[in-house]
Amino acid sequence: MSAHRTPWWQPVLGIVLGLAAGAGVALLGERYGLTLIGAPWFVAAVLVAIGVLVLVLAINVHKYATTDPRKRPRTFINPTIAFNTLVLAKALVLAGAALAGWYFGQIIPSIGHMEAEFYAQAVIECAVTGVVCLLDMIVGLVSEWLCQLPPNEGPENPKMKEATRARGVAPAAARTTTERLGAGRGAGA
Repeated sequence: MSAHRTPWWQPVLGIVLGLAAGAGVALLGERYGLTLIGAPWFVAAVLVAIGVLVLVLAINVHKYATTDPRKRPRTFINPTIAFNTLVLAKALVLAGAALAGWYFGQIIPSIGHMEAEFYAQAVIECAVTGVVCLLDMIVGLVSEWLCQLPPNEGPENPKMKEATRARGVAPAAARTTTERLGAGRGAGA
């Protein structure tokens, strides 16, 4: 199986869409008198905890994948856990980007009303949570990098493919030569 890195444009698209959605919701809330902006402080705390969890899992996968098999600790990284860690890292990249856009988008229409206590508090909450989301996005990118296998392992490595192809060709060439030699002796005898 071959997993690819998250393309650069996906987090950028997430940030742009999040900005549009966050600004739109803030404008709607302002227009209709609803309190739709801001983020409770525990949201930032939960996002930090998720980022730390993914990073710790990715570091464990990286240590196991890059250590010489004879020197590995007795602990075994289940391939399912390693794959799930990679999926979590990719999800953290995209969710962090979209949520950062969402929270920063809420700041844009609210910054003009910062003299009001409600808006000042909401802008601070959104700014802190937006920064945490950006950090989560970066942690996701780093974790995704940590989960990649070293280049010398696996059947998808170009050197391994070439060696497999060479092994498959060599026996066929040897058989053809042997068959011709055997056929030539039988005709002369």
